[in-house]
Amino acid sequence: MPFALYVLALAVFAQGTSEFMLSGLIPDIAADMQVSIPAAGALTSAFAAGMVVGAPLMALLSRRWPRRRALLVFLVAFLLVHLVGAVTTSFGVLLATRVVAALANAGFLAVALATATAMVAPDAKGRATSVLLGGTTLACIAGVPAGAVLGQEWGWRAAFWAVAAVSVPAVVALVRSVPAGSASTAGSAGSAGSAGSAGSAVSTGSGAGAAAPDARGELRALRRPRLLVVLLLGALVNGATFCTFTYLAPLVTGVTGLGAAGVPVVLALFGLGSFAGVTAGGRLADRRPRPLLAAGGTALLVGWALFALTAGNAVAAVVLVFVQGTLSFAVGSTLIARVLYAATEAPTLGGGFATAALNVGAAAGPWLGGVALAAGFGYRAPLWGSALLVAAALALGGAAEAARVRRRAAGGSTGAPVAAP
Repeated sequence: MPFALYVLALAVFAQGTSEFMLSGLIPDIAADMQVSIPAAGALTSAFAAGMVVGAPLMALLSRRWPRRRALLVFLVAFLLVHLVGAVTTSFGVLLATRVVAALANAGFLAVALATATAMVAPDAKGRATSVLLGGTTLACIAGVPAGAVLGQEWGWRAAFWAVAAVSVPAVVALVRSVPAGSASTAGSAGSAGSAGSAGSAVSTGSGAGAAAPDARGELRALRRPRLLVVLLLGALVNGATFCTFTYLAPLVTGVTGLGAAGVPVVLALFGLGSFAGVTAGGRLADRRPRPLLAAGGTALLVGWALFALTAGNAVAAVVLVFVQGTLSFAVGSTLIARVLYAATEAPTLGGGFATAALNVGAAAGPWLGGVALAAGFGYRAPLWGSALLVAAALALGGAAEAARVRRRAAGGSTGAPVAAP
């Protein structure tokens, strides 16, 4: 894998830390800002909503920018709004900074996905995606638990300062590793391959050096039913992840009984599981995606239900946090790879729409969990919400597969299969 891909993963580490760290800080933020826990949970939904809007919008706006300029603009903006968030005393301002940070994060990730897949061979998109998303999983392993510790020792604002600090070396590394002349649009003048290993070709699936399709052509390619199904599956699976992960801290302290000191440990275990899942997904997404999605999706559903039933048992909860982190990210990263394979005619916007789909789930999941908590169903309710979302994904994937089989039996064109997650 090209070195510049790991630099992008470093920036994604900082951004992933910011996105996930609120799961360990929500009780403290709620107390400091004098709002309810479900209201504080809206900070996660606001970030996700900004990602949903920002991913395709920022991908369009930066489509003709040089790659390095686009990546640096988004990353510097992300850094600055975290400085504002660290000093504000207004919950409204904090909420606004989360939206702006999400727009910057979305733009960065959309360009980074296009850049990463252009750096590798056409049949290695899954591996490139797993390296990039490895930054997110490392954020879960190290960044998020560290943020929780900082929040407990020096207050939640310290975590925001830490994210800004981690973003600084990512900015420096981007300046040094990504060529200044590489255009954001894949296939245009300049080559991301110059940042990678010798001989690595830049390819968007239509051949290196091919003219980049215009924005309307990319949007038309993204309206294909098969691609829309995969995007919706990604939204449902990620919604299930965030429905529980956002409220993991109060679940651990209020139901499992591990206490505040157990929150960083549980978050780290989830991160270790997510790293294992992304690694497995990267190895299988390019070669055997259907078995992984079908078996992983079924196991994911069973795991969320089992977690809800055994959340009061500390040993079972700790084991299932790791297992569910593994399954969630193995299935989720594979679905992202399938989007990138299916969107070869939309090299710029494919990554943006994949990011948007995941964050539709990241916005809907905490909202669903918050509604259940506000209704008085207790801290196990988000776990049942996660199970419900995965069940919906399995039903949708099964229906899509059944439709494919019917078309094949009728002698029609089936296209590439869509496996239920």
